[in-house]
Amino acid sequence: MVDLTISINQRRTNAELYKALSEGDDAKVCEICRELPDGPFHILTIHRDSVLYIASYYKRNDLVLQLIRQLSQGHYDKLTSKNEAGNTILHATASNNKTVRAAAEMLNRAPSLLTMTDKIGETALFHAARYGKTKIFNFLEEQMIRNYPTEEIRTFLVRDNTATILHVAIHSENFELAFKIAETYPILIDGRDGDGMTALQLLACKPSAFDSGLKDNLFKWLIYKFTHSSLKKGNSKVPIVKEIQKQMRKSKSAKKLATLLIKSDASWEATETISNHQHNRLHPFIKNPLKEVPHEIVINKPDSPLFLATKMGCTDIVKKILKVYPQAVEHIDEDGCAILHVAIKYRRLEIFQSVINMKYPLTRLRGKIDKHGNSILHMVGLKVRDKKTEGDIRSPALIIREELLLYESVRKVCTKLATLQMNNDGRTAEQLFTENNEQLRIDAKQWMRSTAEHCTIIAVLIATVAFAAAYTVPGGPNQETGYPLLRNKPYFIIFALADALSLTFSMTSVITFLSILTSSFWLSDFRNYLHNKLLLGLTMLILSVSFMMVAFAATLVLTISSRQRWTNITLYAISFLPVTMFMFSYVRLYTRLIKTLVASLSNSIALLLPPCDVTVKSTRSNEKPRRSPKFENSNMF
Repeated sequence: MVDLTISINQRRTNAELYKALSEGDDAKVCEICRELPDGPFHILTIHRDSVLYIASYYKRNDLVLQLIRQLSQGHYDKLTSKNEAGNTILHATASNNKTVRAAAEMLNRAPSLLTMTDKIGETALFHAARYGKTKIFNFLEEQMIRNYPTEEIRTFLVRDNTATILHVAIHSENFELAFKIAETYPILIDGRDGDGMTALQLLACKPSAFDSGLKDNLFKWLIYKFTHSSLKKGNSKVPIVKEIQKQMRKSKSAKKLATLLIKSDASWEATETISNHQHNRLHPFIKNPLKEVPHEIVINKPDSPLFLATKMGCTDIVKKILKVYPQAVEHIDEDGCAILHVAIKYRRLEIFQSVINMKYPLTRLRGKIDKHGNSILHMVGLKVRDKKTEGDIRSPALIIREELLLYESVRKVCTKLATLQMNNDGRTAEQLFTENNEQLRIDAKQWMRSTAEHCTIIAVLIATVAFAAAYTVPGGPNQETGYPLLRNKPYFIIFALADALSLTFSMTSVITFLSILTSSFWLSDFRNYLHNKLLLGLTMLILSVSFMMVAFAATLVLTISSRQRWTNITLYAISFLPVTMFMFSYVRLYTRLIKTLVASLSNSIALLLPPCDVTVKSTRSNEKPRRSPKFENSNMF
C-alpha cells in the first residue's frame, strides 16, 4: 500500500514538472526540483529522461543554467548519467543552438561528457552535425580541438557503423556546415557509411537541394526578379520572400559542397571493360554467346556518384563532374551501361542533351551495348517508373508523343548497327518500344476518342444555335419587304458576320473531330497527325464560341442598349464571360498542343537543312564543331 502511494505521488510530481516545463514556468520547476532527492536528475519520462535533459532538449538555456548552479559537488557525478537511448544531457544540448552557455557550464563540471557516446556511438558533436546546428557544433569542435590530440579526434567524427559527421550533415541538408566539415577534415570525403555510400553519393540523392524553386514557379520567379537585392541581403520578413531566400542559400551551399567533393572523387575510374559487351546481334538466328557465360554472384553496391546523380536527376552534380573530369563520361557500370543508357532510361533529358553535345565522346558512346544486349535506343522502351512518372497527370496522348519524340531523337544519335541490334531476348529497339508502350497507346486512344466526342457535341450545339440565329435576326424582319429592320445598324453587320463565322468554324471543328474518331490510332499517329488534328479542332471550336458570343453581344447592344457607355461595356463583359471560362478550361491542353505544333514545324525545317554529322573528322583548330542533334522535346509539357 505504501509503495502504491509513493508511485501515485511520484506520477503527480512528474505531471506537475512536465506541465511546468511545457508552459515555461521556470520558477516552479526549480522549486519542485529543490524538494526532490535527486534534484534536476529526477527521472521525469518513461524513457528515463531527467528534468535537466528535458529542459536542455526544450532549448531552455536560462532554466538549465539555474538547475546546474543549484547542484552541489556531490551531484556532479550524475551529470554523466544517460537515458534509455544512451544520450547524456550534452547530447540534448547539442540538438539546438540556444543552449551554448549551458553546454559550457556542463563541460566545466563534467569534461568527460564531450567524449561520451550513445548506443550507436555518436558523441554530442555528432548530434550537432546530425541536427545541423552550426553554433553548438562550432563550440563543441573548439572544445574537442583544445582538449584532445589529433590522433584521438576520430572518435568524435565517426560512429560505430562507419558513418561520419559529414554524412549526417548532408542527411540533415545543412550543406553550409557539411562544406565546413569537408574543408576542415578532407579525410572524411572518401569515407563510406554503413551502406557503402560516400558523401558525394549521398549528395547526389538530393536533387531538390540544387533546385532554387524558381524554374517551375512563375510567381516565385517574379518575386525573385523584383526583390533580387533584398534576397541577397537576406533580411526580409515577408514569409514567401524568406522561403525563397532560404532555398536560394541552400541551393548555393549544395553547389559549393558538390564542387569541393567532386575534386576528390575518382569513383568513375572503377569501370567495367567495354570489350566483353560489344557483341552486335542483328538477327534472331545466332547463338548468343552472352548466355553461355556462367552465372556470377553479384554483390549489390551503390552506383558511382556520376550514375547515381543521373538516376536521381541531379543535373548540377553530373555537369560539374563532366566539367572537372570530362573523361568520366566513358564510365561503365556493372550492367555494362554508359551514361547515355542511364540518362535515357531514367528520362533525364537535360543530362542526355549535355552528353550528346560533347561531340567527340559521343562517337564512342552512341554505339555502346550493355550486358543485356541493349543499345541506347533500347533504353527508350525501358522507362523506369519513379515518383515523377507515377505522379504524371498529363494525358496519355501527350505522354506517348513525348516518348515518340525521344525515340526519334535517340535514333538520330545512335549508330546504324545500334538501331538493328537485338538484345538478349531477341527484340530490336523498335519491337521493345512498341510492346512496352502498347497499354499507353490504348489509354491514349481512349483519351483522344473521348476528347473528340465531347468536343464534337459542343461544336454541334454551337452550330445549331448559330444556324437558328440566322433566321431569328435581332429586331425581326420587315413584314412588307422581309428584310431585317435593323440591317442598316453597324452592330447588325457585326452580328451577321459573327454568326456566319461561328457556324463556319463550328462545322469545321465537327469535321476535324470526326476525322480523329475515324482514325486508325496507330502508334506513329500520335507523334504529329492526331495532335495536329486535335489542335485544329480545338482552335476552330474556341473561335466558334468566341464569335457566337460576339453575335450575342451585338444582339444585346442592338436590342436593349442605352446611350450610356457603361451599359455597353457591361453587356460586352457579361457576353464574353463564357468564352473566358471556356478558354481557361482548355488553356493547359491548348498550350501543350501549340508546343507540339511548334516542335513539328521545327522538325520539318530541320529536314530541309543539311544533316548533322557526328563522325569524327579532322578539323582545323579554329573551326567550330557542328552541333549535335538536339532533343526536340526538351522543353515540352
